[in-house]
Amino acid sequence: MCGIVGFYSPESDLSSELILSLKKLEYRGYDSSGIAILTGGEIYCKKAVGKVVELENVVKSSKAYSKPAKLGIAHTRWATHGLPTEQNAHPHHSFDGKIWLVHNGIIENYRQLKEELEKEGVQFYSQTDTEIIANLIAVNYSGDLKHAVLEALKRVIGAYAILVFSSDEPDRMVAIKNGSPLILGIGDGELILASDVSALIHKTREVIYLENNELVDVFQGRYEISIDDKLSQIKKTEYIDWQESAANKNGYKHFLIKEIMEQPKVIEDSIRGRILDNNMGVKFGGLDQIKDSLQAVDKVLIIGIGTSYYAAKLGQMYFEELLGIEASCELSSEFRYKNTKIDSKTWVIVLSQSGETADTIAALEEAKSRGAIVTGIVNTVGSSISRLTDAGVYNHIGPEISVASTKAFTSQVVLLLMHAIYLANIKDLKTSDTNKILADIAKLPEQIQSLLNNNEKIESIAKKYYNYRDFMYIGRRFNYPVALEGALKLKEISYIHAEGLSGGELKHGFIALIDKDFPTLALAPKDSGFEKMVSNIEEIKARSGPVVAITTEDGTEIEKVVDDVIYVPKSDSTVLQPIINNIAQQLFAYYCADLKGGDVDKPRNLAKSVTVE
Repeated sequence: MCGIVGFYSPESDLSSELILSLKKLEYRGYDSSGIAILTGGEIYCKKAVGKVVELENVVKSSKAYSKPAKLGIAHTRWATHGLPTEQNAHPHHSFDGKIWLVHNGIIENYRQLKEELEKEGVQFYSQTDTEIIANLIAVNYSGDLKHAVLEALKRVIGAYAILVFSSDEPDRMVAIKNGSPLILGIGDGELILASDVSALIHKTREVIYLENNELVDVFQGRYEISIDDKLSQIKKTEYIDWQESAANKNGYKHFLIKEIMEQPKVIEDSIRGRILDNNMGVKFGGLDQIKDSLQAVDKVLIIGIGTSYYAAKLGQMYFEELLGIEASCELSSEFRYKNTKIDSKTWVIVLSQSGETADTIAALEEAKSRGAIVTGIVNTVGSSISRLTDAGVYNHIGPEISVASTKAFTSQVVLLLMHAIYLANIKDLKTSDTNKILADIAKLPEQIQSLLNNNEKIESIAKKYYNYRDFMYIGRRFNYPVALEGALKLKEISYIHAEGLSGGELKHGFIALIDKDFPTLALAPKDSGFEKMVSNIEEIKARSGPVVAITTEDGTEIEKVVDDVIYVPKSDSTVLQPIINNIAQQLFAYYCADLKGGDVDKPRNLAKSVTVE
């Protein structure tokens, strides 16, 4: 969601430094941006609606601050309270103009607080909940910013990460978090606070991940971390091993196509060191510490939302297929409201690329409160989910910048399959099938590269379909969750309305939508469900619906009943074929979106990391 950055730095051009960091946060999703710099007790503030480049242009065309500046804050806003206007853009200031802050999160009791402050004579200029925090700090301020922040937040209910400074203390910045991510970067003579490592990785790799209610007091180039005015123990820094080049397009038109093309390496990085010699099993160092508890597991529950939920649905099928164990998946946003029976023999696996997804964190905490074993699959080292789980596994795939998730889904699915094999190993349920699957996983990078090398064919097919307003995606068995994911990708980046369903559902309502203007993408690999998928396709064609089929190289007979075919390499393991099929879908969605001319990496109204509920 919103991105925040704060610098305490000797940089002479602090505005350029802040804007550069904001550009690295653009993928999170936003509608306006702004900066505020404290220079000699005076405030230099500029805001703009739209892309960060609009803010950059405003800064370049304005009379820049002339006094030396060491301290500045910046923000990309994703509107929650109030329209996306310059007035509602951050940074916000207090009624007296002394307190300035940026905020990521939602204040749930802001209306009540606003009414109370207005009765005290405080005037407001924006529609945002953030302005309430600035004014609460101002009414509690008597020369000590840290004390004022702590007193103000005693009245606040909600999630937040804030960076705040006062014009009365020109060498000080205070930051605090509760429920929203915040990271402290330790640079060479400078300190950077940000909601995401991508905003500071170009300056430092040494970071401290802050826990809820931890406050950072930055003063004259030093910092102290405390909770409730009590200094915390000295926290060890962590090293971010992402390559900065991974956050650049490297010649690709969009991050999305770059990340699709990276997927052979994504699989290599996800499985490296985790498959035993001769494919005799799986090793996860992060899970070995709880191996004894996992041996007693009799039920698996996988939790995610969005793309991660569709990965969870496929993971559920893997556990059922390989172990015959009771398995289910839940939307993280719904889990807390259901009386799902879990106990100490339930293994709950939570999925999140960022490790900061608010709904998933809440579900994780609920599962732990009910006594389950809770582990995670996350991509961001040190993220909230990685710290809250009992144990876990990292994707190790580098940053995913495009809002639409592609390579994270592929990694999650592969790792879930390996989690199922891991559990089979420690329960002594290993079969020759698992050995074969592990051998076939190792072949995936080459097969996917072969598909990516022939992407021009998919692009040519997309040219025939990108102007349609609606689309149907159908699949069966392991391809059913992939059909759901394919429909999600198409609608989120191209804005084409898309429905995903199981082939068996077609006659139960969905077929009423089919006509000559409602095409279908059918996942029809040459497997045990092939004939049923062909029957589905014939039903669609009988109603004049155009059909694009994704099938394996041995499924050529499907050409007789469809309008267009995308051929993909065939895996010898049925459980792996959906991964290959999905990458073909990703390419189709990407080319449709690119042909429509939209902002492929930053689709409207969407955010990469949904850090508030």
